[in-house]
Amino acid sequence: MINFSQVNYHYQHQNFEFDLQVEQGSLVAILGPSGAGKSTLLNLLAGFIAPMKGDITIEQQSILSQAPNQRPIAILFQDNNLFAHLTAYQNIGLGLHPGLKLDAQQKQLIQTMSEQVEVDKLLTRLPEQLSGGQQQRVALARCFVQNKPILLLDEPFSALDPVLRVAMLERVSSLAKLQNVTVLMVTHHISDALAVASHFVFIDQGKATCVENINQLQRTHKNEQLAQFMSAEVDADR
Repeated sequence: MINFSQVNYHYQHQNFEFDLQVEQGSLVAILGPSGAGKSTLLNLLAGFIAPMKGDITIEQQSILSQAPNQRPIAILFQDNNLFAHLTAYQNIGLGLHPGLKLDAQQKQLIQTMSEQVEVDKLLTRLPEQLSGGQQQRVALARCFVQNKPILLLDEPFSALDPVLRVAMLERVSSLAKLQNVTVLMVTHHISDALAVASHFVFIDQGKATCVENINQLQRTHKNEQLAQFMSAEVDADR
């Protein structure tokens, strides 16, 4: 579904080269050391930055000429980007119409999605009246009501405790399967990848050196850098 073909990007003396494919309906964990290029990969796909050469296609159609808002992609960052003066209901509604001019079907969609992420009892509250986890649930609902075939997660649940973080990722996984959404998620936690991902991408020094099924994510991996990364991260989680 997603294809990075000899994509090259240069920033502050660092070169990034991506050549990889992502299957439709997969949930891909993007792993690697800090500064390796994980967020750069997402930003290229989202259109926030442009490659110096190469092509990025979705369903065999190049997206390089499309602005970020034109791409079939929803994004959830660490900062949930909720509008402080709008209620949870209105923040979700922005995913359907920027002026919140919603028809009956759209209003029902907000209600349904809010139930699926368990914020249906909180729709009249402002973001400041919600916990961090509740805010991210609202932001997640806003992503899914957009009905985009691709969802990018740039560590949106990193501030949550481990149990709640995994619960949120499991909710993402179930909603993605329900809507046949392809998910790419940046994470520093091996346990998160093993819990929900179907595939993983390991990025090291600006290159995607491994793109494999999640069952290949092991400390004994033949890729020496990945094996070292796995050992260090597993030990850090203890």
